[in-house]
Amino acid sequence: MSLPRHPADVLYPGGRRFPALAACEHYAGTEKLLAKALQLQNGLGPVFDITGDCEDGAPVGGETAHAAMIAAIIAGPDNRHCRIGARIHDVSHPAWRDELEALVAHAGARIAYVVLPKAECADDALTQISELDQLRNRHGITRDIPVHVLIETPGALRDAWEIARLPHVESLDFGLMDFVSAHHGAIPATAMRSPGQFSHPLVARAKAEISAAALGNGVVPSHNVTTEIRDIAVVREDARRARLEFGYLRMWSIHPNQIQPIVEAMRPDFADVTEAAAILVAAQDADWGPIQREGRLHDRASYRYYWELLQRARSTGMTVTEPALSRFFPQPRH
Repeated sequence: MSLPRHPADVLYPGGRRFPALAACEHYAGTEKLLAKALQLQNGLGPVFDITGDCEDGAPVGGETAHAAMIAAIIAGPDNRHCRIGARIHDVSHPAWRDELEALVAHAGARIAYVVLPKAECADDALTQISELDQLRNRHGITRDIPVHVLIETPGALRDAWEIARLPHVESLDFGLMDFVSAHHGAIPATAMRSPGQFSHPLVARAKAEISAAALGNGVVPSHNVTTEIRDIAVVREDARRARLEFGYLRMWSIHPNQIQPIVEAMRPDFADVTEAAAILVAAQDADWGPIQREGRLHDRASYRYYWELLQRARSTGMTVTEPALSRFFPQPRH
C-alpha cells in the first residue's frame, strides 16, 4: 500500500511553489547585534529570519571585511536553523561584488538569501543576480540562492512585475524611507510613519503595486519597517494593516522588541488554521480528489490556498492540530 502523498508533491504540478518564508525579517548590522539576534532565534525557533546588513551596517572602507564577518556567522555552528541572509550594496557601489564574493565563497552552502537594494530598474537586479550565479558556479555551490529585491525607487516600482519574474527572486521588499526620499520632498515626512504611510496616495499606491506584483508572480511581498521601537501596539497595528489591507505576508524588524508583535500580527486566524488542517487531512484521505465538507465542495484550487495558509501558521509558531502536524510536518529523523 502506497503512502499518502504530501501536499507539496501533488498541488503544484509543473508550477512554481509559493515560498514558505517566516513572517518577520530582522535586520542587524554589527557582530554584537547579530549574535543577540541569533540567540533569540535559537530560543524562539525559526519564526523570524535574520538579515546581516552589509549595506547600512558596514563601515566605510571596511565593506569586504564586514561581509566576511557576516559570512562567518552564517557558516558558524550557532546558525542552527540556516535562516540568516545578507543585504549587499546596490549595483552602483564599488564594493558589492567583493561583498557577494565573500558571502558566496564562505557561506554559499548555508546563506538563506541575498537582499539587493536600490535597484533603479529590472536590469540592475539582473546584473547582481547574474553575478551571484557566476559566483555559485565558481565556488561549486549547486543549490539556488534565493534573492530578495528591495523596491525603493520610482524606477524599481515601475519594473516591479518584471523584477518579480527574475530568476531566484522569492521576495519583493518595500523600502519606505528611501522611496519617500526619492520623491524630492513631494511626499511629506509624515508618510514615513503611521498613519501617513498607509494613507498618502503615492505611498499607498506603491505598497499595493509591490504586493500585487509579488503575489501575481508567486513571490512574497515584504513590508517596510516601523520606526517605533518602544510602543509594541504601534508595531503590531502596522503589521496588522500591512497584512489585512495590503496583502503583505512578511515585515521587517529593526529592533528585537518588534519581532514578537510582527509575528503575532502576521499570523492567520486560528479558526482558519483549524479549518485548513481538517480540509487537508480529508483531502489527503481522498488522495487529493474533490471532497465535500460541511456542505461545501473543495478541490485542488482550494487545497493550495489552505496548504499555503497552514505553512504560514507553522512559520509564525502557531499550534497545528496533531493529525496535520504528523502528516504534513513530520519531525526529521536524527
